[in-house]
Amino acid sequence: MSAERRPSLPAPEPSRAARKADLEARIEQQRIDILVEASRYREASRPIDEGWQMLMRFKAPLYALGGALLLKSARHPHSLLRVAKRLTAGVVLLRRARRMLR
Repeated sequence: MSAERRPSLPAPEPSRAARKADLEARIEQQRIDILVEASRYREASRPIDEGWQMLMRFKAPLYALGGALLLKSARHPHSLLRVAKRLTAGVVLLRRARRMLR
């Protein structure tokens, strides 16, 4: 007695409305993912943006200081190196002071 094998029928294709609903759900999930990632990106880049805004606030004084340093270095080239060392030391001290005050 051999059992008769019935040919397997292909799985019924989902209806157009079901496919549309599935695609809309996938698109909605992708939109949510993009919003979450954009928020993470903004949070991660916030310190860089704040630093840039601080530089832009002091743009004109920095240009003036740069011009004064250029004039001074043209007259006395060796003093420029001394000024650069002092500025570097000042920046390092300011950073340490900020860390200590936090």
